[in-house]
Order: sequence, then structure tokens, then C-alpha cells
Amino acid sequence: MGKIIDYLEEFIIASLMAVATVVIFVSVVHRYGTGFEIPVLQDWLLSIDMGWAQEFCIILFVWMAKFGAAYGVRTGIHVGVDLLINKLSEKPRRAMILLGLSCGILFTAVIGIFGAYFVWENGMAYVTLNAFGLELGEFFEGPTTPDLEWPTWMVYSAIPLGSFLMCFRFIQVMINFSRTGELPTHDHGHVEGLEEGEVLQVGEAIAIAEQREHAHAGLSEREWEKQHPAVDDKKEEK
Repeated sequence: MGKIIDYLEEFIIASLMAVATVVIFVSVVHRYGTGFEIPVLQDWLLSIDMGWAQEFCIILFVWMAKFGAAYGVRTGIHVGVDLLINKLSEKPRRAMILLGLSCGILFTAVIGIFGAYFVWENGMAYVTLNAFGLELGEFFEGPTTPDLEWPTWMVYSAIPLGSFLMCFRFIQVMINFSRTGELPTHDHGHVEGLEEGEVLQVGEAIAIAEQREHAHAGLSEREWEKQHPAVDDKKEEK
């Protein structure tokens, strides 16, 4: 199940990014193309309405940001200042990290709940109840976006969906940290195609060192293996 969610998360982010890139490119070409006085072609371009492109891309970027935030929690690419935390001894460091993760879970859960309530009140309730032939009560149809005229509740759905996914990721990280003592890391210094034994640039080496410090509380690989032999044995078995 976890792998399916990971795949869907990455697929959604990649798809949103790809669509936004294509739409922006087409919109820019269209805008500049209408400026050329080419018979027939200019008239054809002017007949095409691309006024919706900006609003559409803004919506895509909002969804991209919400799902990208959850991806950042899972992969450990969010910026964090953990220099002082990594200087603490094992138990206080563990307690501080668990506290931070708990705050992340609480915050994203609250945002998700209030976001879901807002979306429901903003038009989703009207559509849902109307579809099932139920009493609408005080619920109204809800506003639409200016250009695309889409129901705004569909656009705002990114808030609860992205927040709940982010909350789920925080819970995953907390469970994994409780079991292994490790935090997710993203190797910014990794370069596709770089073979073992090749020389790294200074920036790449620094990035790798920072990621190891984040995951291993500032300990070297050898020191970490001495303190966590069971964790490393499990990794080898997998």
C-alpha cells in the first residue's frame, strides 16, 4: 500500500509539473505569435483564447506545492536547522526530534481538518447532497474561478488532501525514527551516472556530509554503525 501511495504522489507531482510547463510554453508562443502580421496565421492565433492559461497554471502550482510538501517530508528535503539538536546526547536529541515530528503531525492534521470543512462549506456539500437527492439545507452552490469558471471548492481541495498526506508522511517518519533512529535524507550531492571511485566536487561532498549529519546525529558512518549494529544488519538482509 505504501509503495502505491509513493507512486501516486510522484506521478501527481510529475504530471502537474509537465502539464504546467506545456501550457506555459504554448501560452507564451501564442502571445508572441499573435504579434507577427502573417496572413491567416495571425487571424487564427487571435481566434484562440488563451486567457485561461495563467489561472490554470496557478491552480496547478498550488496543487504541486501541497503534494510536493508531503514528498519533501518523505524524502527529507525540507530545510531544517538541526545543528544544536545534533549536539545533544542521544536521549534529549531523540526527544526533541519526536517533539518536532509530533508538532508537524498536529499542525498538518489541524490544517487538513479545517481545510476539509472549508471545502465542504464552499460548495462541495451542495454538489454532493444534490447528487444524492438530499436536502441542501443552508448549503449554497459556491463561487467559481474567474477565467475557467471552475468551482472553487475543487481548487481548494488541494489544502485538505495535501495536508492529510503530509500528516501521513510525518507519521511514517516518526514510526521509522522510533524503530531505527534514522531520519529520511535526500542526497543533493548525488549525480546520475557518477560511478563509484570518481572524484566528487567540493559542493557535492559538503552536501553529502550535511545529509549524513542530519540522519546520523553528526556521527560518522563508522561511529553510527557501532552504536546501531542491529539497524545496519537489517539493511543488509533487505
